[in-house]
Amino acid sequence: DIAAVEEAFAAHGRDIAAVVTEAAPANMGVVGPGEGFNAALSRTTAEHGALLIFDEVLTGFRTGYAGYWGLTGFRTGYAGYWGLTGGAEGSSEPFAPDLLSFGKVIGGGMPVAALGGRAEVMDYLAPVGPVYQAGTLSGNPIAMAVGVATLTHATPEVYEVIDSRSLQLSGAVSEALSAAGVDHSIQRAGNLFSVAFGTSARGVRNYADALGQESFRYGPFFHAMLDAGVYLPPSVFEAWFLSAAHDDAAMDRILAALPAAAKAAAAAAAPAL
Repeated sequence: DIAAVEEAFAAHGRDIAAVVTEAAPANMGVVGPGEGFNAALSRTTAEHGALLIFDEVLTGFRTGYAGYWGLTGFRTGYAGYWGLTGGAEGSSEPFAPDLLSFGKVIGGGMPVAALGGRAEVMDYLAPVGPVYQAGTLSGNPIAMAVGVATLTHATPEVYEVIDSRSLQLSGAVSEALSAAGVDHSIQRAGNLFSVAFGTSARGVRNYADALGQESFRYGPFFHAMLDAGVYLPPSVFEAWFLSAAHDDAAMDRILAALPAAAKAAAAAAAPAL
């Protein structure tokens, strides 16, 4: 709701230091921002001298080299990812956040986190600036080695495979649920996706929509998949991730388990009030 953001800045702009948001929310299921929303946040914060901070812990280096911002802030292809030129997918203007935060994706699952952004903001950190930042595991040699290996192997070809597999799987999930008569929508942000039950009329656009779905169908769906040896995210409110390790054999096993799981979701009964 960009109008609400603009109202808040009109009333309190002098006191707002920053807007912190997920580039694409993925903790209530995946909820891709409305067209132009993130660009409008960037424009509004800049007008009022506040920072725009994107939490890309789930999307950073998972949806591409530049995270979800890279998919929506500008579109130049992998070769020009750091050029900030050209048009934008999902936005009529290129834009950039002031700071980005990243999580364990950059370390292949090891305990790693990172932040980065514009030099004039980052220069506030020690030893250049007055803000001290440190942590017990900061710069852990094993995690750093794994991180270098992970990012080295995260080639354009790998992202192409993951993107393709994601479309294949989300399409198969939707097909199986539809065949079983289960109302649903697929929520997507790049190669991240999630399933929301009972939401085909409008999808999921906010937290209220996420809470209002037929979440009781996910438990039977999850356990049917688990019985077939496929371990899905343990909550309907979590995103589905794929990796380059999901080869043809892995995908075939997942796809084969879907029809029975869809029937289990269809047979699920709402809990008694």
